[in-house]
Amino acid sequence: QVQLVESGGGLVQPGGSLRLSCAASGSIFTIVTMAWYRQAPGKQRELVAAIAGGGNTNYEDSVKGRFTISRDNAKNTVFLQMNTLKPEDTAVYYCNADIRPRLGSPSFRYWGQGTQVTVSS
Repeated sequence: QVQLVESGGGLVQPGGSLRLSCAASGSIFTIVTMAWYRQAPGKQRELVAAIAGGGNTNYEDSVKGRFTISRDNAKNTVFLQMNTLKPEDTAVYYCNADIRPRLGSPSFRYWGQGTQVTVSS
């Protein structure tokens, strides 16, 4: 079994910053990709940022230059530093990881429980 546990959400004023963390635990041989998604009320879940094992990253256009994704492979943890937050960033943010549980096994996709980020004055 694999668990993803997120932390760091909350209420912040426009222009402020938050840092999300997500730690993976359980049966893990290697983590292929880690990512953050978000889902605002009435909208579909969308990819915010992703990072591969080698460090390559990609971002949704609206967060480029404001958000930074990083990972600590030794701790199986991914971070999302969010700066210059806007009201439209308000959403539930979900951690996602593609994890290979054993040598030679396929990878499986896991989700965290979500953490609320609210940007409001």
